[in-house]
Amino acid sequence: MEANSMMPLPRIFSTSTYAGLWAWFTWTAAIVLAQEPGASQAPVPTRQVESLGRGLVGVYQDDGQVFLSWRSLRDDPPGLGFNVYLSTDGGPPEKRNAQPLVGPTGYLDRTADSSKLLHYSIKTVHGEVEEGSPPALGHSYMVRPETRETPYLLIPLRTLPGHTPNDASVGDLDGDGEYEVVLKQEMNPRDNSQGGLTGETKLEAYKLDGTFLWRINLGKNIREGAHYTPFLVFDFDGDGKAEVACKTADGTIDGAGVSIGDPKADHRNPNGFILEGPEFLTVFEGQTGRALATTSYIPARGQVSDWGDRSGNRVDRFLAAVAYLDGQRPSLVMCRGYYTRTVLTAWNWRGGTLSRVWTFDSDDPAQPDLRRYRGQGNHNLAVGDLDGDGRDEIVYGACAIDDDGRGLYSTGLGHGDALHLSDIDPDRPGLEVFDIHERAAHPHGAELHDARTGTLIWSKLSRDVGRGVSMDIDPRHRGYEQWASGPGLRGLWSAKGEMLSGRKPRSCNFGVWWDGDRLREILNGTTITKWNWADGTETSLLSAADCRPNNSTKATPCLCADILGDWREEVILRSSDNRSLRIYTTTIPTEHRLVTLMHDPQYRLSVAWQNVGYNQPTQPGFYLGHDMRPPAQRPVRPD
Repeated sequence: MEANSMMPLPRIFSTSTYAGLWAWFTWTAAIVLAQEPGASQAPVPTRQVESLGRGLVGVYQDDGQVFLSWRSLRDDPPGLGFNVYLSTDGGPPEKRNAQPLVGPTGYLDRTADSSKLLHYSIKTVHGEVEEGSPPALGHSYMVRPETRETPYLLIPLRTLPGHTPNDASVGDLDGDGEYEVVLKQEMNPRDNSQGGLTGETKLEAYKLDGTFLWRINLGKNIREGAHYTPFLVFDFDGDGKAEVACKTADGTIDGAGVSIGDPKADHRNPNGFILEGPEFLTVFEGQTGRALATTSYIPARGQVSDWGDRSGNRVDRFLAAVAYLDGQRPSLVMCRGYYTRTVLTAWNWRGGTLSRVWTFDSDDPAQPDLRRYRGQGNHNLAVGDLDGDGRDEIVYGACAIDDDGRGLYSTGLGHGDALHLSDIDPDRPGLEVFDIHERAAHPHGAELHDARTGTLIWSKLSRDVGRGVSMDIDPRHRGYEQWASGPGLRGLWSAKGEMLSGRKPRSCNFGVWWDGDRLREILNGTTITKWNWADGTETSLLSAADCRPNNSTKATPCLCADILGDWREEVILRSSDNRSLRIYTTTIPTEHRLVTLMHDPQYRLSVAWQNVGYNQPTQPGFYLGHDMRPPAQRPVRPD
């Protein structure tokens, strides 16, 4: 197929309908959740953002009290309050709070009868005016008595025999203002360096109440494992409903049971690698799983040896991301290669048509200067507005690609396993990247560099760093702390690169905002711990019994993101028997009111790429830490 040659599909919306939907779901990207002193307020392009409901959720604490929390939204007027109502066993609703709640978006009900069915609802209060009835979407939640001993939300799965739930993502698939879960189910995944046959990966969609929506079978011609099937869940065309996009092949079966390509083809070689046959990119309808458009995957594999070996270890290294390349609407960015040749291709899904925007190729013979981008990719990536113009760039490990598909910079420090993009040092202008490097031929094994220019800020000597994280865990020092695992690396470092302590947390796998302060907690496997900065120990906050992490030693959750309740994050884990997902949400009250993190543009994009390669924790595009300034909230929806 040619790049823009699509399988036929019906036009979903007329031009006039699409324009109206676009106007409704677009509001300004200039809004930030926290402004540092002197931050620029220059106008930037408008940016499509999800229209979300309140995401009310209620969970029992250990002592039988019910903790409720809900979203604060970017377009909430200043001073917006809330009233909480409770209907017990179907009785009339009674208001629980004496005065409107104008602080944190949470409420601890100390007197609810845990033996009864509790139906909570919230209503907004602006000035002295309470919203009308019925309440808006996401404003009600039922707490059942049987959940007294199960402090989590349960999603029953239709796991097929021989399958294991793995990475997940979220999106509003049906347009109701609340998230659904898209889950990858694997059979026999293998790393690219390992030969042998794999199974057939499935993508499944579920509502949070457990309703099963669809299943896509990617088929035998998509190899299973962390590096083969990054999948993106996002509203790419602005109609209020998320699509799902990923690499497909001959024999992929969509959610309507229709096969893509040749259903009888088997391109696997005796070692289980797939080094021939067509490769596709498909956009699926989020509500049904039906294939909407399919085109050739770019770049094609071409000669396998061009990517660095003949076995297929390097040619089948895929990454993917969502980026607002024009500052207004999201694009897909599908990638291949990072050990040697590196190629990124941007696509738009607009009005029922999938079109290529640009392709960046480090081995483009017409641009020999791009050779410095070879071998600079990580097992992951990050997306954000690096230069403050409202348009997103892609941090592809030790290099960055500009919004127009041109190379922005290459640090030349090479491949790594983890990176973090945020306002790590709030005393410096702009964003920073904390990156680590595997088998480095230089002394900068762990380093911080300027996200806009690639300029090295500080580094730590090590020749082979396998893990590293960046998050605020110590309130005594401004900015995020960093630590990593590698030869010669000790202790905890400040945002300035100073050694703060000879001790560091035991894990550098993942992070989660969980308790009541604005410091981040440590997520490793199925446990959440709090770093005690005074004595260098950890306190357990959650140990999820009868659950399992994913991805071997990476010990990652299916997903960790702010999908419900207030600004703290939920952790989605698979049960030990693989028959359900558990959504753990904090029951700890907080003093802080923050806009839902999903309305920070960079944070939302980090949720979209979390399942890509070696999963990394979310990061916002602003400094979220102990001494952050109060959030700045301004009108966000255009007239």
